[in-house]
Amino acid sequence: MRTNDEEYARPATPPDTSRWSQLREAARDCTACHLYKSATQTVFGEGPKRVSIMLVGEQPGDYEDLAGKPFVGPAGKILDRALAEAGINRDEVYVTNAVKHFKWEPRGERRIRQKPSAREIAACRPWLEAELRLVKPKLLVCLGSTAGQTIFVRHSVSRASAAKFCPQSWRQKWLRRFILQHCCVNRMKCRVTANTRVSLSIFGSL
Repeated sequence: MRTNDEEYARPATPPDTSRWSQLREAARDCTACHLYKSATQTVFGEGPKRVSIMLVGEQPGDYEDLAGKPFVGPAGKILDRALAEAGINRDEVYVTNAVKHFKWEPRGERRIRQKPSAREIAACRPWLEAELRLVKPKLLVCLGSTAGQTIFVRHSVSRASAAKFCPQSWRQKWLRRFILQHCCVNRMKCRVTANTRVSLSIFGSL
C-alpha cells in the first residue's frame, strides 16, 4: 500500500474515445504519477479542435496550476506577444504541455518549478498521444527539451532521424516537419518569435 509521500509513476490510461469531454474528465482524475498529490488540478490542453498548429510546452506553472489553463502566467504572456509578432492568432492554435501537473518545491512562500523526471514524463505521455490523435495538427511545435523528449523520446533529435525515434502511432504527415527549441522564461520571447515565424513558412510548404 502506498504512503501519501511515496513517489511513483506508471503510464496513464486515457479512455479510447473521440469525445473531448470524456478525455478531459478522465485527465482531471489522473493519478498515474505522484505529481497529482501536490498539484491543485490537472491542466489539460486548450484551443480549437482539429487546428493546423499545436504548441507543446513542458508543464503548467504556478499560475496555470491555480487557473487550470495552459500558458496563462508570465511565460504565457510572452508566448502571446511572440505569436502576435509572428502573425499567429492564439485562438487558432492548440496549446498544451507534456506534463499535466505542476511539479514544484516550496521556497519560503513561493512554489518553485522543478523539472519533471523521465518517469513522470513517460507517465503523462499517453495524454499527449490522445490529444494528438484528436487534434491531428499539421504542424507540431515543441517549446523546450521536455516537450521534445516527450515527442521523440530523445533529448536531441534531427529532422532526418525523427521518424526513427518517433513512436509509430505519431509517424504521420503532420510530423514530417518540426521545430525543437530549448527555451526558458527570460529568453523565450526572441526564440519563440523566431520559431513561430519559421513555423509559418514551414506550414505553408506542407
